[in-house]
Amino acid sequence: MATREATWAYRDDHDEFARTFYRRFGDGIVSSIGVGTYLGDPTDERDDRYHDAITTCLESGVNVLDTAINYRHQRSERVVGRAVADADVDRESVVVATKGGFVPFDGERPDDPGAFVRREYVDTGIADRDDLVGGQHCIAPDYIEEQLDRSLSNLGLDTIDLYYVHNPETQLAENDRGAVYDQLQATFERLEERAAAGDVKHYGVATWEGLRVPPDHESHLSLPEIVERARAAADAVGNTATHFRAIQLPFNVHMADAFTRAAHDGAEGPQSALWFAHEAGLDVFTSASIMQGRLAEEVPDAVAAKLDGETSAQRAINFARSAPGVTCALVGTGSVEHARENVAAGRYEPLGADAFDAVFE
Repeated sequence: MATREATWAYRDDHDEFARTFYRRFGDGIVSSIGVGTYLGDPTDERDDRYHDAITTCLESGVNVLDTAINYRHQRSERVVGRAVADADVDRESVVVATKGGFVPFDGERPDDPGAFVRREYVDTGIADRDDLVGGQHCIAPDYIEEQLDRSLSNLGLDTIDLYYVHNPETQLAENDRGAVYDQLQATFERLEERAAAGDVKHYGVATWEGLRVPPDHESHLSLPEIVERARAAADAVGNTATHFRAIQLPFNVHMADAFTRAAHDGAEGPQSALWFAHEAGLDVFTSASIMQGRLAEEVPDAVAAKLDGETSAQRAINFARSAPGVTCALVGTGSVEHARENVAAGRYEPLGADAFDAVFE
């Protein structure tokens, strides 16, 4: 797993970046740009391109890798594991994050997805039919534990540095909020046990809509409630402190509501997800930092004028990592060319707090 000593040594080996490029995460330090692995066809050719892009990033100063068991039908996890093993860096200097919640296929999409899920997950007892939402999403403790074990195998790792419960708001399509929070707490208890055993260093929730929509939205989840459930889970298993450490959510020029919308009850009134996370001591990893490539074409002129970077993609990355409380902006990196461009964004200063606020005036 990533260690304090190795991540700080990694930073010292890569001193060509602008100030604040490396940021605290737990007792270690991470790059404020990370590698995302969501997009791409499930092919051997795409695997090879990802492998080369990831190794390029790891050897160039980026030490955060983000994936999920369902990305590209488990292929993304497997290529991340292969790249970590092959790159000329210490495993202990790299933060590897993955997620569980969506039922994954294996290598390719089956001809009959429903039959696959029944055969591989329901009939085997891995997932209870009643816990599956839409036939594809489950966050029950036993299911998440099995997926965690499968992710450890796919990645070839002894410990996952950050394990997310993936898009828990999906459960709200068929369950009320109280039931979803109860199930999250039960799953957090299992993750606290696995953290105590050394299989996971930290855990969190990765969301799409849940933390950035208003409280009356059907997909809303309360970050304060999630934090309380994590604390209760730690208490229930006898851990002195919770291992709940991070959230992941979309944030970019066009999807800035994690900063602009006060959707969570703070000590002094409603707060945005970013501000609540900052005050709660949580790390924030942004997804969709360049809107799955769309912002690589053009950042709005009024915003681009305030940002440093040679390309639109670099300016978009620097916008995402300028937001208060953001630890790392995750960027899809499926080729060596994109890897080099994304890494180079870190040689430019992000916006300061006043300049970032001015974007929204």
